[in-house]
Amino acid sequence: MKLLVGMTLALSGAVLAGCAAAQKNTGAATPRPTAPPAIITVDNSLPAKVVDYNALGRFVVLNFSGARLPKSGQILSIYHDGLKAGEVKITGPEQEDNVVADLLSGTAEAGDEVRDQ
Repeated sequence: MKLLVGMTLALSGAVLAGCAAAQKNTGAATPRPTAPPAIITVDNSLPAKVVDYNALGRFVVLNFSGARLPKSGQILSIYHDGLKAGEVKITGPEQEDNVVADLLSGTAEAGDEVRDQ
């Protein structure tokens, strides 16, 4: 009987020691995956729309609707349904958000998009 009690105590001690070792904190934190830093870029484009096109004089009136206005002599591209349709050169005059530009190449229609090259 003493042998059975001794073995039971020894076996219980071994089991408890094993459980205590499994719960022991090693102090080392598991590394967390980090996300790459966000890249922020400033949009300096000059979005505009063709308001009117004069085929005889080959000039357009562009509306920049609150955006900054382009410089005189600046060349911009015209896009019709997402495809490049022509190029214009800012000549002026300007009135509020509207600016006149000469059509250098291609065609233009009212509603076409105008952007930097």
